[in-house]
Amino acid sequence: MAGRGESTDAVWERMEPLLPQVDGRGRPWRDLPERYGPWRTVYERFARWEADGTWAKLLEHAQVRDDAVSRVEWTVAIDSTINRGHQHASGARKNGDADGDELEDPGRSQTPQALGRSRGGPTTKVHLAVDGRGLPLSIVLTPGNVNDATAFVQVLDGIRIPRAVTGRPRTTPGRVLGDKAYSSRAIRYLLRRRGIAVTIPERRDQAANRRRRGALRGRPPAFGRAVYRDRNVVERCFARLKQFRAVATRFDKLAARYRAGLVLASLIL
Repeated sequence: MAGRGESTDAVWERMEPLLPQVDGRGRPWRDLPERYGPWRTVYERFARWEADGTWAKLLEHAQVRDDAVSRVEWTVAIDSTINRGHQHASGARKNGDADGDELEDPGRSQTPQALGRSRGGPTTKVHLAVDGRGLPLSIVLTPGNVNDATAFVQVLDGIRIPRAVTGRPRTTPGRVLGDKAYSSRAIRYLLRRRGIAVTIPERRDQAANRRRRGALRGRPPAFGRAVYRDRNVVERCFARLKQFRAVATRFDKLAARYRAGLVLASLIL
């Protein structure tokens, strides 16, 4: 019998054919209940499946299955949330740690492991694109002090659901909903160019600047208040994801491992 927060036997039976074979190597994950076996083995398997893309493939499999029966709702909401990093999340070595962990990309040295320093300590920002049901389609991590709009293109480009049989993957939402943090000419132009409808409210300063230009001010961007109410699905998704302790507070030193936890939580949802 599955305990609270555990997957059922039926879920594991569906996942089993998609999982790689295990080889018995191990590393520590100390808080794991003893009934799961040696925590070293469990953590190493978790890390290995992150590295070889198994977790991402499992989530993609669920998305492909849903899209094949038209369950994915392509009105997509995008937003971010800031999660506090535990003190143990800091200190990942740039050249790999003593246990042979993965190397950090030298090109990301300005933002090591998606941790940003703020007055309250280290933080990570989780950017999500969710479908109309509030289920994640794209997950991007940045340091907590990064502006939402700068990650928008990466989040949008992360939406990719292959077809169940043949055809090009689905990458284009029918509409994108976002709050005022995404109100910029560049974002609106990008979405129009890709043929994606936009529902993003205009910021006050942008409206004031447009009015000051007088006859040259142009039209305000189209905005459907009723449609915008559906943006709450991304807020609800964050609330559900933060029920997982390892998501609400970042304990992982490596951004890839923390993101793998988010993918796993999304798969459970």
